[in-house]
Amino acid sequence: MIKRRVSKQIHIGNVKIGGNAPISVQSMCNTDTRDIKATVAQIKELQDVGCELIRLAVLNKDAAEAIKEIKKQVTIPVIADIHFDYRLAIQCIENGIDALRLNPGNIGRDENVKKVVTLAKTNNVPIRIGINAGSLDKSIADLDIPLHEKMVKSAMQHVKILEDNNFDKIKISLKSSSVITTIDAYRLIAQTVDYPLHLGLTESGTLKGGLVKSSIGIGTLLAEGIGDTIRVSLTENPVEEVQAGYSILKALELRQRGVNFVSCPTCGRCQIDLIGLAKKVENAIKDINRPITVAVMGCPVNGPGEAKHADYGVAGAIGEGYIFKKGEIVKRVKEQDILPELLNLINNEN
Repeated sequence: MIKRRVSKQIHIGNVKIGGNAPISVQSMCNTDTRDIKATVAQIKELQDVGCELIRLAVLNKDAAEAIKEIKKQVTIPVIADIHFDYRLAIQCIENGIDALRLNPGNIGRDENVKKVVTLAKTNNVPIRIGINAGSLDKSIADLDIPLHEKMVKSAMQHVKILEDNNFDKIKISLKSSSVITTIDAYRLIAQTVDYPLHLGLTESGTLKGGLVKSSIGIGTLLAEGIGDTIRVSLTENPVEEVQAGYSILKALELRQRGVNFVSCPTCGRCQIDLIGLAKKVENAIKDINRPITVAVMGCPVNGPGEAKHADYGVAGAIGEGYIFKKGEIVKRVKEQDILPELLNLINNEN
């Protein structure tokens, strides 16, 4: 069992972050926030696949104004992503936002920071300090120290601004497109403060490459007990981000939502279309929310044995398959009947 880093607990809406709370899965809408209908539709789509926190880009006052109506129509906590303009932060808080992603050192004079922080404190609105390796202040970027140390130094400058204003509802992220830099930065910040940490890589890429980078980076840190919320950033439909987030958590046995799907690689013993069958089964069970394990194995030599931990499964044979449950074979069927028979077994025990 992974021993998690003990962090201070905050609340974003009704979601507990840090402490002994489950690691939350987050995503970000790619809609124009001013388009309330499209944004609400995407939030609900993401919520249906398990998204627990959603971030929206707030580029101008019209987007900030849209927050009021969006909040009326959705039930998961909404985070406003704001850069440079303190007035947008104030407007979002007044319109019911649940949290801000805001670097206080980037919104101008001290009195402006104080206005935002005072209002955030009054309304119990946490602030996530979000550091990106590619957009560090020049005074820090020019320092002759490793990049991950620059990132932590930048984060701590923003933390100090909030703490100087007696504000401690803080979450921190330190993102880079480099897996190693990201890991090093989070390891260092985890030793420096006890605030909850939001994990992710930035600009990780499209689905295949982005999943590899994010799984290594986020997975390594989670395995070390570091991290309280995660976002798998992908150049893809945000639904893929949420599903990937849960896959990482399931692999580390930190969260279980929906089906844990396992399948073996093909080999010379395989006498059925294993690749095609595995894809069909995985697609057919993707909407099941029960915490079960389903296995698709290529042959009966060691299929049921290797997958005896699975709740349900199939092992291929010559043009046929053996349906099994908890390692015990319950039915032998023709290849074309494998999928419906397996689904019938799963669904009849729902």
